[in-house]
Amino acid sequence: MEFQDYREEMKYLRDYLNQQGYLYYVLDAPVIPDYEYDRLNRRLEELEAAHPEEVTADSPTQRIGGKTLEGFQPYTHDVPLESLQDVFNDEEVAEFCEKMDQALGAPVEYSVEPKVDGLSVALEYRDGVFVRGATRGDGRVGEDVTENLKTVRSIPMSLPDKLPRLIVRGEVYMARSVFEEINGMRELQGKPLMANPRNAAAGSLRQLDPKVCAERKLDIQIFNLQLAEGKEFATHQEALDYMASQHFKVIPHKTLRGTGDVQLEIARINEERMDYPFDIDGAVVKVNTLSDRTALGSTAKFPKWAVAFKYPPEKKPSKVLDIVVQVGRTGVLTPKAVLEPVRLAGTTVTNATLHNQDYITEKDIRIGDTVIVQKAGEIIPEIVEVVGDKRPQGTVPYTLPDTCPVCGAPVVRDEDGAAHRCTGAECPAQLLRNLTHFASRDAMDIDGCGPAVLQQLVDSGLVRNAADLYSLHAADVVKLDRMGDKSAENLIRAIEKSKANDLSKLIYGLGIRQVGEKAAKVLAGHFQTMDALMAATEEELTEIDDVGAVTARCIVDYLAAPQSRDLIARLKAADVNMESTRQLVDDRFAGMTFVLTGTLTQFDRKTAQSLIEERGGKASGSVSKKTTYVVAGEAAGSKLKKAQELNIPILTEEEFAKMLE
Repeated sequence: MEFQDYREEMKYLRDYLNQQGYLYYVLDAPVIPDYEYDRLNRRLEELEAAHPEEVTADSPTQRIGGKTLEGFQPYTHDVPLESLQDVFNDEEVAEFCEKMDQALGAPVEYSVEPKVDGLSVALEYRDGVFVRGATRGDGRVGEDVTENLKTVRSIPMSLPDKLPRLIVRGEVYMARSVFEEINGMRELQGKPLMANPRNAAAGSLRQLDPKVCAERKLDIQIFNLQLAEGKEFATHQEALDYMASQHFKVIPHKTLRGTGDVQLEIARINEERMDYPFDIDGAVVKVNTLSDRTALGSTAKFPKWAVAFKYPPEKKPSKVLDIVVQVGRTGVLTPKAVLEPVRLAGTTVTNATLHNQDYITEKDIRIGDTVIVQKAGEIIPEIVEVVGDKRPQGTVPYTLPDTCPVCGAPVVRDEDGAAHRCTGAECPAQLLRNLTHFASRDAMDIDGCGPAVLQQLVDSGLVRNAADLYSLHAADVVKLDRMGDKSAENLIRAIEKSKANDLSKLIYGLGIRQVGEKAAKVLAGHFQTMDALMAATEEELTEIDDVGAVTARCIVDYLAAPQSRDLIARLKAADVNMESTRQLVDDRFAGMTFVLTGTLTQFDRKTAQSLIEERGGKASGSVSKKTTYVVAGEAAGSKLKKAQELNIPILTEEEFAKMLE
C-alpha cells in the first residue's frame, strides 16, 4: 500500500493494528499471524521515533509506558461505583423479584450475569480515546491506574464512536490458564506462588511498573455503562449491545422475565462456572429497564435495583483412599489425599491437597477416613473436616517420609516454616528448576540456555544434572527443536565460556538454600576456593559477616550431602573454575554500605555494585541506620526519602564517580 506521507501511513497503521487487536483479544478471532502484527507494530514504532510529535494516545505502541510510577494518585468517580447487596438462596432471590414487581407495578425484566471475581474499575473515554482508568476504591474515591490498564489488551485505546465523554465499568481479572502458567514459572524460579487469580489480578494492577503488569496478561469483562454523553438507552441490554459495538469485551448475560427463569439461570451459571475463563463468586441480577432503575434509586450503600447471588461452597463427603507425596520443583514435599470421586462445583474431584504435615496433624487426617470436601475459593479441592464417627478401626496418624520418595535423599523441615524439603542436589523432581537457576544470568550466565532449551535437553536425556551441560556437543544440541547449527554452536560456546566464571557465580548457581548472590560473593571472597568452603565448619561460617546460624547450617548440610559432593566433583572434572578470580582494587570502601536508588545514567546497577565490592564495600538494597551513603540517580523515590529522614549522606552519580577515581 502506498501513502502520500508519513502521517497517512501512521494513521493507517494505528487504525489497522487496533482493529487486529480487537479481533485477537476481544473476539478471539485473529486474521493475521503474530509475525505480521509484530512487523507492522515495529514499523509504527519507527515512524513514531522519527516523528514524536505525531504520537497519539490511542496508538497501540502506548500501551506499555517506559516509566516506573512513584505511586497511584487518588481519583474521584463522577458516577459512584456502587457495591451490591448479597443474597444467598432461592428464597431471597424470590423476595427481591417480588419486591421489584410490587415497586414497579408490573412483572419486571432482568439481566442475569456471572459475577467475575476480580477488581472493579472505571474506564473513561474523551472523544473516543481512552484517557483514564481507576480502581473502585470505596466507590467514590479510587486510584488512578491508567498506565497499568493500558497494558490490558482487551481494553480498546480508541472507540468507533467519538462521544464527548464515555465511562464504562468492568472487572479486571486474571484467567485461570494464565494464573496456572505464571505460578508454574514462579515455582520453577523458586518464587512464592500467588494465592489465587483474584489476588493475582489485584496485585498486578497495583504494580508500580506497568511492564510488570503487562507480563501478567490481565483481561477484563465490561458489565455496566456509567455515563454516555450524547447517547441515550432505554435498557441495560441496549447499553451492553452498544458497548460491544464499541469493541469492549462485554460480560455474558441473559435477559429474562419471571422469578423462576432467574433462579434457573443462576443455577445454570453455577453448574457451568468452570466453562468461563475467569473465576466467578456469584451471579448478578439487575433490573433491565434503565428508567426503572432511576425510579427505584439506591440506599446509602446499595442500588435497590440489583442483587448479587453468592454461591455457597458446595460440601460433600468422600473417603481418603491413600495419601501420596509429590516433590515440587523447589524440593518441597506436598502430601495429597487420593479421594473417592465426588462431583463439586461442576467438576469431578479425585484428590485434595493436604498442604503440609501441620495441616494433616491439626485435622488428624488418616488413610481410610471419611471426610467432608469443598473447593477452596471455588478452585482448589480441600478437606474441611474428618467425620470422626466413621473412622475405621486400625488407622494410624500419617507422617511425611524422612527420605525423598523420588531420589532417596534426606528430607529436612524448614527452620522458618512448615515445609519439608528434599536435600538432594541431583533430585530429578527438582532438575529443571535447578538447571534454570544454574544457567541464569546472575549464576553461571549461560546465554541461550533458558527454560525451554533446558526442558528439551532434559526430555531428550542429554542432561540429568548441571555437570552434564559441560559434556554436550553441538551435534547433540542441533537435534533439538528450533536449534540450528549456529544456535547450537553459540550455546556450546556460552557453556564453555561459563567455566571461567568466578567462584561466587558457581556457589550461587548451586542453589544452596539461604545463599543468595550477595552471600555467594562473601563466601567466595572469604574462602577463595571451593575446597576451603567445603571444609568449613558451622562455627567458621557464622564468624563471617552476613552469614547467620541458619545460613551456616544450610551450607554445611548441602556440602556434606553425597549428591552435592558428586555434582561438585563432576563440575571440577569438567574444568569449571573452583577458585575466586575477583581481586580487590583497594579497600577504600572497607566497612561502608552503599544503597543505589533511581535511574543511573553513568553505570548500570550491576556495574555500580561490582565497583563498590571491588573496593571493599557492600551494596545493599534497603536503607537503614547502618547505611553509609545513598547514591541517588534520576527519579529516586522512597529510598531517597528515607535516607533524608535518617540524615544519611546522599551522593549524586558525579560525586560517586569521583570517589571511584
